[in-house]
Amino acid sequence: MDTILSKSSISVTELKRHYASILAQADDEPVAVLNHNRPEAYLVPAAYFERLLNQLEDLQDAQLVRQRANGPFIEINPDDL
Repeated sequence: MDTILSKSSISVTELKRHYASILAQADDEPVAVLNHNRPEAYLVPAAYFERLLNQLEDLQDAQLVRQRANGPFIEINPDDL
């Protein structure tokens, strides 16, 4: 059986019939869209998606900092800036 990674789920048919009300009820949480009782997709409100992208960017930045922590470093003269 497939794991559903959200607190709520709906069928594809129900999504087609009641899209607006389902999105309103999502309350800023993802909703699993099921096809034959298996996760087909996740409906994610825009604000939630934006937070996910921001978190991903933060993780990528942190990884880059760790990769560059030991150099090589370039010496510069602040007066040259």
